[in-house]
Amino acid sequence: MILATLYLLQNANNNANMLTKDTSLTKVRDFNLILKYGRWSNGQFLDIKVLKLATIINYFPKKEDPDKFKNQLKIAITVGLKISKRAVKRNRLKRQLREIVRLLIKENKIKSGHYIMVIAKKGSLDRNYPQLSEELTLLLMRSKVLDFTNGLRAHE
Repeated sequence: MILATLYLLQNANNNANMLTKDTSLTKVRDFNLILKYGRWSNGQFLDIKVLKLATIINYFPKKEDPDKFKNQLKIAITVGLKISKRAVKRNRLKRQLREIVRLLIKENKIKSGHYIMVIAKKGSLDRNYPQLSEELTLLLMRSKVLDFTNGLRAHE
């Protein structure tokens, strides 16, 4: 009984730090916007596509508050079948990338007002966590999405 309670408390704490539905890019409309108007930033084993929402005010949904929509941050992480046919390997890579992004959001290093899509390349499976973190941080810096006022440096 005590172990079950301890497990529930531990999972409740873990879920509080996860990327939420508020920060996940899920709607087809949002994917279409980022694919059509976003800008690519390419690395060795990761690519990102970033869309600054303030630049596409004419395409905001009519039903949503423009100021609130302009200041949101949504992120999508994709690892395709070309990376690996095994779901275990793809999911591990997705978890690592999600954790890197979660830590950056937790430290308030990613500016709001952006849609970000992270795409893994074939060589990303062979990389370890610090290499992935360094690459993603570098790409986000290149895209001017990271907030430099909060003591920016790569995760170790």
